[in-house]
Amino acid sequence: MPSDLITRPLWREQHPRPHRQPGQAPSTVDFAVIGAGYTGLNAAREIAAAGASVVVLDSGPVGAGASSVNGGMVNVGLKAATAKVHKMFGPVMGREFWDGALSSIDLVEDLVTEHGIDCSFVRGGAAQLGYHHRDLPRFAALAEWYHRHLDFACTVLGPDRVGEVIDSPRFHCALVDTVGAGLHPARYVDGLARVAEAAGAQLMEHTAALQVARHTAGYTVLTDRGKIDAGAVILATNGYTGDQPFKPLRRRVIPIGSYIVATEPLPADQAERLIPGNRMMWTARRFLNYFRRTPDDRILMGGRNNLSTDLDLRESAGILGRVITEVFPEMAITPITHSWTGRLGVTFDLMPHIGRIDGVWYALGYSGHGVGIATLVGTELGRLVTGKLDRSPYQEIPHPTRPYYRGEPWFLPVAARWYRLLDRLGR
Repeated sequence: MPSDLITRPLWREQHPRPHRQPGQAPSTVDFAVIGAGYTGLNAAREIAAAGASVVVLDSGPVGAGASSVNGGMVNVGLKAATAKVHKMFGPVMGREFWDGALSSIDLVEDLVTEHGIDCSFVRGGAAQLGYHHRDLPRFAALAEWYHRHLDFACTVLGPDRVGEVIDSPRFHCALVDTVGAGLHPARYVDGLARVAEAAGAQLMEHTAALQVARHTAGYTVLTDRGKIDAGAVILATNGYTGDQPFKPLRRRVIPIGSYIVATEPLPADQAERLIPGNRMMWTARRFLNYFRRTPDDRILMGGRNNLSTDLDLRESAGILGRVITEVFPEMAITPITHSWTGRLGVTFDLMPHIGRIDGVWYALGYSGHGVGIATLVGTELGRLVTGKLDRSPYQEIPHPTRPYYRGEPWFLPVAARWYRLLDRLGR
């Protein structure tokens, strides 16, 4: 790795955080939202638009977590396989989850268009890539299932046509859709913050919520800048959920690290040849890699080769750099300029959830699909708490945890070894 490798997100280097005056925390508010990412900002936007007072608290700046550092991919479905979701919850609710995931991409596009959020939104479609000949019949069966049960069209490309979506010798086949999209996540989250503020929400950066206590008239949120009395509290911390300010939620979500690198910009013709049409890409593995062209024609490569949240970023750059060379051999001498990480919030059933614990609302569990799904779930939560929506499917499913899990994911190294074995066996 080059000695000048930048171990901070490319997105924030390209788009520094806008300066905000610190402001004075309100003493009383209708709603206190903890977490200024996609979930919290969209919930606050809806709450403020309904005429209620709302403050959004974050221990760091707006979008300090995964919302400004993810891969910027807005793709179909949930982390849980669509057919499995249908089996778990039945065809009616399964279809509702699928339709919601599709509509989340439209919602992101509508917000970007309506509010003039300059975040390089592009809808070039997406492709899942198969390494082995056994992936081809699996993709064909999946495409047929999508068509039969969901009336959703996707195209299976075999060895003779996979070059239409990627110029790489590594892949045997692809499953392609036309609805996936990409954006610049730091610009998107800052645009959402601007929209929430314009609607009337107050954003309090660098204000850590330390404790949430219930009382007869509502809740008191103790922060490192004083106390706030709130009629209701929403926790929107996803992969950054900790013991504070509300320890019971920590057992409901597992933080998992995801790592990303970006190369120096490529000539535009080379970038278009390598990934024609600017599709979003991911591989058909448990330890998947996801990759794309950035708006300035770099190759961005992400992955979860290690489930921990503290892998050394130079080591991560070496791992992901080798993946880039494996996929695109001609890029063996192309420098990697940036390496960074963020946290996913993963649930035991791989489903997003809206819930309440002792009256405190929460929404989390996007498992790597947060750009679209967190936008949708945050919006629905804001409408639920203000009475504009009377139900959400994410609120109606059980939220499983495990008796042996107290918030420290001791089992991740074992799971990582098992997943690597299955990937090597092509299972």
